[in-house]
Amino acid sequence: MKASQHSDVNFDHPNALETELLIQHVIALRDFKPIQVPIYDFSTDTRKAETFAVEPRNVILVEGILLYVEPELRKLFDVKIFVDTDPDIRFIRRLKRDITERGRSTESVIEQYLETVRPAHLEFVEPSKRYADVIIPEGGFNTAALDMVTARIESLLK
Repeated sequence: MKASQHSDVNFDHPNALETELLIQHVIALRDFKPIQVPIYDFSTDTRKAETFAVEPRNVILVEGILLYVEPELRKLFDVKIFVDTDPDIRFIRRLKRDITERGRSTESVIEQYLETVRPAHLEFVEPSKRYADVIIPEGGFNTAALDMVTARIESLLK
């Protein structure tokens, strides 16, 4: 596949994800067992043969835009945080990332955004934020919200 092409698979739809594997991995980490995480090559839209090891810790952070769509996955989290970012900022970040890190053209990023990313966000991501315990507007720039999250995590560790 050429770097300017993009897969016909809609990776912004929950059905394209390996949710069952993620559930198994979260359960294993919660049981203090190490896991082998697949490595995905976004420039070719394929999984690589190698994996990377993740050792269990007292705090497990799981991130992803479609995490709260799946009820079985939601049940595994002690705290569910949704980082709410304005659509224009999300698009600019995606455009920069896909061009610099994934070798995509501006046109292909815009086309994918309009065809799959935006519709999937409206259908799956936006409605799923109602399952979050905390919604953080402005992400990492919201120091008050970050202080609250930090305090909550520290209380869980005690």
